[in-house]
Amino acid sequence: MKKPIYFLLPLFAAFALGAHAQSEMKHTPNGALYQIFTGNAGDKIKQNDVITFNFIQKTDKDSILFSTYKAGRPVQAQIQPSQNVGDLMEVFPLLAAKDSALVKVPTDSVFKGHEEARPPFFPKGSYLTFILKIEKVQSLTDAIAEKTAAAQKLKDGEVAAANSYVAANKINAVTTVSGLKYFVTTPSIKRKPLAGDTVLVNYTGKLLGGKVFDSSVEADAKSAGLEQPGRKYEPISVVLGQGQVIPGWDEGLLLLNEGSKATFIIPPSLAYGEKGAGQDIPPYSTLLFNVELVKVKPTKHAPVAKKTGIKSPAKKRVYRKTPASKKTN
Repeated sequence: MKKPIYFLLPLFAAFALGAHAQSEMKHTPNGALYQIFTGNAGDKIKQNDVITFNFIQKTDKDSILFSTYKAGRPVQAQIQPSQNVGDLMEVFPLLAAKDSALVKVPTDSVFKGHEEARPPFFPKGSYLTFILKIEKVQSLTDAIAEKTAAAQKLKDGEVAAANSYVAANKINAVTTVSGLKYFVTTPSIKRKPLAGDTVLVNYTGKLLGGKVFDSSVEADAKSAGLEQPGRKYEPISVVLGQGQVIPGWDEGLLLLNEGSKATFIIPPSLAYGEKGAGQDIPPYSTLLFNVELVKVKPTKHAPVAKKTGIKSPAKKRVYRKTPASKKTN
């Protein structure tokens, strides 16, 4: 949930009162200017701590470049020794949980050695301004435990949601060993592809809740209000078994015949997992794909030896010890 606008007012008020004169601000060893607006009791942030914080990033002319409040969620960082003036690692250890501060980073230091990357809104002598608020401070152990618990909760929720979707829609899906669920909606008796073959596929992808996030079919895209400027609505070309697509596709397309249509219900482990993909696919999302295997373009495969009924003579087994340095897991 986004922070209400009144939450930002104390920060801006402090900025107006405290930043009117840079001469009153303190300096870090690497040249950043800072002013702490609050002085909350509690331990200061330590090396290796994980902090959760909100920030507003601005130019000298108060143009907002980025805001975690607008993005809708804070960010996390592990405290490490400072590598450059812009990483703020000199300032964080001066703060405690719930502290807020103003930090001004000299852009001359940020772009030193690569002036060609300096944008026009950061002229020489200017500053990159941060308004920070530390929301939470955790030890690394506690942060990892919290992240693991949250991840497991998301995983369990997605498994339950996928099972509920199948039951609610009375889907008679086949479940593979990997966890992929699929059901064929339009069967075909044409050839099946093999790993290494190129296939042409039409598809529409959506989340369990029904939100369409991608489609190669113009009618589906328009029906869902999906904006894909410059997109050519035509089957996409995929070489199977080469990792060009998510594992759920690589596995599922090998199960279909040319000309068939099917729906894949792909668990997070066979899709985008804990990272998700962009703004449209959250972490640990189960994905639904309506696919059509339009065409199979076979490649040359090694011939399969025919069984002749004649047994080959037994070969002597040779046992060789593998040096410890060459053992593989």
